[in-house]
Amino acid sequence: MNYRDTTCPYCGVGCGVTAQVNGAQVIAVSGDSKHPANAGRLCVKGTALAETLGSGSRLLHPRLSGKKISWDASLSLVAEKLRQTRELHGPDSIGFYLSGQLLTEDYYVANKLMKGFLGSANVDTNSRLCMSSAVAGYKRAFGEDIVPVSYEDLEHCDLLVMVGSNAAWTHPVIYQRIVAAKKANPDKRVVVIDTRSTATCDVADLHLQLNPGSDAFLFGGLLNHLALEGFTDHDYIEHHTSGFEASLAASKQLDVTQVCAATGLDSQSLARFYDWFAQTKRTVTLYSQGVNQSASGTDQCNAIINCHLATGRLGQPGMGPFSITGQPNAMGGREVGGLANQLAAHMDFATEDVDRVRRFWNAKDMAHSPGLKAVDLFQAAAEGKIRFLWIMATNPAVSLPDSDTVRKALQRCDFVVVSDCTADTDTAALADLLLPAQGWGEKDGTVTNSERVISRQRQLVPPLGEARPDWWIITQVAHRLGLKSAFDFQQPADIFREHAALSGFENNGTRAFDIGGLQFLDNEGFEAMAPVRWPVTAGVRTEPLTDGRCFTPDKRARFIAVKPTLPQAAGLVLNTGRLRDQWHTMTRTGLVPRLAQHRDFFTLSLNPAEARSRGLQDGDLVRVSNKGGQVVGLLSFDDGLPRGQCFAPIHWSHQYTARGTVSELIAAITDPVSGQPQSKFANVTLQPVAVSCWGYIFSRHPLDLEGIDYWSRIPVKGGHVTLIAAAAQPSAVALRLQDSVQLSHGGRASYVDAQSGNIREICYSEGHIDQALFLAPDRNQLPQQQWISSLGKVDPDTPHALLSGLDPGGEQIGRLVCSCLEVGESQIARSIAAGADNLEALGQALQCGTQCGSCIPELKTLLNKHFSSRAA
Repeated sequence: MNYRDTTCPYCGVGCGVTAQVNGAQVIAVSGDSKHPANAGRLCVKGTALAETLGSGSRLLHPRLSGKKISWDASLSLVAEKLRQTRELHGPDSIGFYLSGQLLTEDYYVANKLMKGFLGSANVDTNSRLCMSSAVAGYKRAFGEDIVPVSYEDLEHCDLLVMVGSNAAWTHPVIYQRIVAAKKANPDKRVVVIDTRSTATCDVADLHLQLNPGSDAFLFGGLLNHLALEGFTDHDYIEHHTSGFEASLAASKQLDVTQVCAATGLDSQSLARFYDWFAQTKRTVTLYSQGVNQSASGTDQCNAIINCHLATGRLGQPGMGPFSITGQPNAMGGREVGGLANQLAAHMDFATEDVDRVRRFWNAKDMAHSPGLKAVDLFQAAAEGKIRFLWIMATNPAVSLPDSDTVRKALQRCDFVVVSDCTADTDTAALADLLLPAQGWGEKDGTVTNSERVISRQRQLVPPLGEARPDWWIITQVAHRLGLKSAFDFQQPADIFREHAALSGFENNGTRAFDIGGLQFLDNEGFEAMAPVRWPVTAGVRTEPLTDGRCFTPDKRARFIAVKPTLPQAAGLVLNTGRLRDQWHTMTRTGLVPRLAQHRDFFTLSLNPAEARSRGLQDGDLVRVSNKGGQVVGLLSFDDGLPRGQCFAPIHWSHQYTARGTVSELIAAITDPVSGQPQSKFANVTLQPVAVSCWGYIFSRHPLDLEGIDYWSRIPVKGGHVTLIAAAAQPSAVALRLQDSVQLSHGGRASYVDAQSGNIREICYSEGHIDQALFLAPDRNQLPQQQWISSLGKVDPDTPHALLSGLDPGGEQIGRLVCSCLEVGESQIARSIAAGADNLEALGQALQCGTQCGSCIPELKTLLNKHFSSRAA
């Protein structure tokens, strides 16, 4: 048994992880107490990492058109297709689409190959979808993509403004740091600005529930207020900025009346926020996808930054504009030029930058102009302009907007390569060649988190099957293209050293990103490297912007004149986002039973009053659609949503539900500066779906349920549980399912009640249940879901008795609330009734809320509900 320190592969917090390894297996993980990001804390997704490492869903061998082939044949084929495509159609007919799941070393060699030696900049990343507006905003303001804030600033500030961020669910470790800081400093104020009331509002002193897409009106009005009331820092503006007058002129019309009209906020709440911001020097504004994922995302980011520039609130402890990223290595991708409009080491396509990178790489065919950004890249493929497409570690058929066009692009493209560790994704199903990449625990290299801290992600166990590192795959293709001398990397440390050297090459303080001080690390030093925040130079380390000097030509920060615009709402507005316990398209988290228990089947949310006005009840089946497509899900009441809005989670794909790919509803509308899609806004209609049959299916393996109106599947111990709903009667549904729900051997027990419409069937063999089917016209006539979920552990000694659906015994825990410790709502209710009347008492009784803390807002809700009902 040994312990290895590494980094979590989920969100941009970049938590340190200590893995307990026994031979070739990760036994358990815990938070690394030495890591500056989390100091030992982990959220439930990080805690469950060891449970995602099985071989069941892994891509283990290269596959061409579904058939296993050798690595040598695969790599030679990729090289040959690249060569042919370039010769026949030119370098711009090639596209790479990368991911924030890649390590920095993977990112570096992919960008070097495309931009330096294939002669095209058509290489972009799924980070375009989550933080490119923040990048563009920083670059417009500071001349470089600089995040001038650290996690410690969130603790040191006196006012924290959280905009478009449900950090309690999306960045729970950071959220718990905020909660602890507020508890230690009761005078600290937190403002949450969000269209929804979320779990994050639990820490808020003020929640501004503004209209979708109106953030720039709010912050433009704030800039106007600061100037009118005399709260601007004239000295800072004069000596360190440019463009203030033009920016202020663009905001002059944004008085209280105008801002309230655009945002939907009341004047009293608006005045309170403006007053708090104006009078609090140590202010941090933390913003995320609710700001970035907009057709005016860059302007919204700059509207926030403008207010910090106007008050001189940056470059000092406890203040600054802080964009927090969604992926573990979105920042690392930015460092190596992972976006189509960047070169490596924070350089752009200015003539001198192109020449500098060309000389450093000794690149024989350097790209000289920006390439196609993500949405444009796939549209070009759909139009036949991109003929070769290589996708690495991402699932664009689900995550990109207008997913129907993405699927058409993959089908039309002459040759599609997908490098991934997962065999079954919507994107992999449309690939010509699948290459098995190493997954977390097998990979080795570095990542950079949201506060610019570079951490090691270390190999813990040998790779499964024939999986290989992404950097190795790319370099081996380069060798077959005759480029071995430029890609003669033997290990990740070799790549990191070159990356570090390029960052310092002819830098001399002209670029903030400089880790030249790490270029001389030997292999042992790289292996032992502790987390470090850039810049890391050979001289004295300083934080960017502390001296007021920026990286623009005149060294001044730039105000941006923002003219706010609102998206055109018509009818019901769709908002999208993440769930607490799931990640991206669930290729990892979807494998873990306890991560599926908090929010289980594919669900769409409405305000209860909105739903009832439409004649809908909680749990009804509904269809949400527009001209782009449709999704079908269960209806869930959400008091946190305002009327006129619908919320849908982004995680579901065709692997987990019949129609849950929300990106079908998102039009390919992008920010004109950043190219980031407007993923949080779509006009939709909502209609009820008639249901005559509800059903549960337990199965050892996923089933083909083509033709069923609605199905949604979750993992449970020993198999899967699928909820189905259909317009047909149970007898017709049973007939349709007979090819899926049956066994060629073993025993079978059945029950049919023609009068009630109930149909039940259990198939079993060798002491366990293989499949179980329960159908009824009314969902309330079905056995309890928790009982269905336990069938993987039941020995069918009396299969006919199991047809009753009666609980075989044991305490019912109810819907899971605390995923870390697997504590359910029924347990919590019993504990409250027994006298656990506060969070501390619940924690002592059940341990809930004592690990990552993301369930604490829900625990408070359950406590309040109990005591409110008693008072009534």
